[in-house]
Amino acid sequence: MKITVVAVGKIKERFFEDALKEYEKRLGRYCKLEIIQVADEKTPDGAGEALETRIREKEGERILARVRDGAYVIALAIQGQMLDSEELAEKLGGLGAGAAGQVVFVIGGSLGLSRKVLDRADYQLSFSKMTFPHQLMRVILLEQIYRAYRILNHQPYHK
Repeated sequence: MKITVVAVGKIKERFFEDALKEYEKRLGRYCKLEIIQVADEKTPDGAGEALETRIREKEGERILARVRDGAYVIALAIQGQMLDSEELAEKLGGLGAGAAGQVVFVIGGSLGLSRKVLDRADYQLSFSKMTFPHQLMRVILLEQIYRAYRILNHQPYHK
């Protein structure tokens, strides 16, 4: 199965880059992984709701331009469904066994995801009610995908 992560913004800290490279390496034995970064929009201090909506829409257009037709899209959203690691493994296992040749995880920018991206999503996944920096969220996501594959393959992984 091919897993694509489409994320808004660039990774700036080396320690996040190192962690991402480590999980990319580990995941190489289980799936084909692609990470796509799309540009974020500058959000001025005190931006009003209308400007924030326009920013989410611009970032959303960039995201959707990188999602191919037929892909199963999982949007990371605070209002999404919370799963434990075993449930995420079961979901990925079901997608791998089904017709989904590509699963796309979408991580929004600092303002979240546009309505169009959320509407395109086949599933909305929440890791917490808390907000995480997008750079850290990439690491958390890859770790959980790796954990899911370990679970699916009945391989040990620390709890």
